[in-house]
Amino acid sequence: MGRRYVSIWFRHLMTDWCTIRRPELKHIPFVLIAPVRGRMVVTAVCPLAASQGIVLGMPVTDARALVPLLQVIHDQPGQGDRLLKALAEWFIRYAPIVAMDAPDGLILDATGCAHLWNGEASYLQEMEKRMETAGYRISIAMADTIGAAWAVARYGKETQIIVQGAHLYTLSSLPPVALRLETSVLERLQKLGLYKIEPLLSMPRAALRRRFGQALLDRLDQAVGRQEEFLEPVRPVLQWEERLPCLEPISTRTGIEIALNRLLETLCAKLSRAGKGLRKAIFQTYRIDGRIENIEIGTNRPSHHAVHLFRLLEEKIGTLDPGPGIELFILQAPHVEDSLPGQERLWEGACRLDDARLSELLDRLTVKLGPGCIHRYLPAEHFWPERSVQKATTLQESTTAEWLAGRIRPVHLLRTPERVEVSAPIPDYPPMLFRYKGKLHRIKKADGPERIEREWWLDSGQHRDYYTVEDEDGCRYWLFRSGHYGDDQGSRWFIHGFFA
Repeated sequence: MGRRYVSIWFRHLMTDWCTIRRPELKHIPFVLIAPVRGRMVVTAVCPLAASQGIVLGMPVTDARALVPLLQVIHDQPGQGDRLLKALAEWFIRYAPIVAMDAPDGLILDATGCAHLWNGEASYLQEMEKRMETAGYRISIAMADTIGAAWAVARYGKETQIIVQGAHLYTLSSLPPVALRLETSVLERLQKLGLYKIEPLLSMPRAALRRRFGQALLDRLDQAVGRQEEFLEPVRPVLQWEERLPCLEPISTRTGIEIALNRLLETLCAKLSRAGKGLRKAIFQTYRIDGRIENIEIGTNRPSHHAVHLFRLLEEKIGTLDPGPGIELFILQAPHVEDSLPGQERLWEGACRLDDARLSELLDRLTVKLGPGCIHRYLPAEHFWPERSVQKATTLQESTTAEWLAGRIRPVHLLRTPERVEVSAPIPDYPPMLFRYKGKLHRIKKADGPERIEREWWLDSGQHRDYYTVEDEDGCRYWLFRSGHYGDDQGSRWFIHGFFA
């Protein structure tokens, strides 16, 4: 199948946008103006003002002299680019690759898309109808190359579909300006009487290069298909992505679940064949009113288990608002990793870290409780308590360090030790009581001290004397005194952890 491209030209992009926001401008001649080199000039012209002789770049004073009742609106810097980007994102429902063609156009890579709308004619008519309903006047064309589609959209007589292989014949009757050439090149072509592209196609390339430069040959080659032209999508196309357009808008939860299930089955089948699994999935819905909503989930290990992934996304479907109806569903896997062989041994043996049941359980808990609620820790080669553990990013991550054996450590270690008020009978004795967050704890049992020296090659400071204590309620805590008893900084006590 050959490549097919669609070029969309918004004839009056900014003035149409103003008319949509302010309908009273529909029957009033108006322009947008902006300062250029110290004077105000026209940057956009509505059709009614254009019919009265106002053109782009005209000074505002001249425009007002020509049309005394002219309405003037100040152009907002960057608004045209923002509007064009928003339209490009909206057109993703028609093609996965949509690029901005500033200042007033879009390019779609429509290869393999038209059949979803029962052919190319219906495909273009649907886009033109939707834009007309929204209030934008466009000119649209479809061809084998970007250059040919661009030329026909702007300089063709009407909306045209150039059949495959016929773009060369169509281009020959168009003016050279349709090749997207610079003004200086166009002026030289006009002086030589070259008013159409046809004679350029038969002239020697060396002569064209010598007289008009390489730019003319490049544009000519791009238009006829001898040189490939690349698009920069407004949204990068992911390798692992599935799309499902709808013949009729979907507005029920059941319909959304059916669409999600189909996309998951297709995507997971491809991942499985490639030996991959996703770590993150994004489910996007495109509504007919232009609004885009999405939900996303993450997994603790690469997964292509469609049933499990459906359960995770199902928990969040209720947050999607179908509004007047959804016309396109997209499922993306932006983070994909190699799938471990152990994933094939589902439901066998005892539950271990490499058991898919454990990772799927953690995935469900994360969806229900929120991200960041479940952590896995590994030992680190440090004696200083804050550095003795490190957070693991996956269930498969491992370390060469071993857990410190023979020393009692709390199950909950505070990220930063917190000050407590302590009463101790004599130096180097365990505390008798301490006050933490306003509550007084009377100590019944204590064990210690265990001295832990600071790692001097990393930072400087005092050592710590740790005590394991139990209060009268049976709760156990890990306390320490910083430095020697009675030193210059005084006796400073901290709580650093809680035992089970």
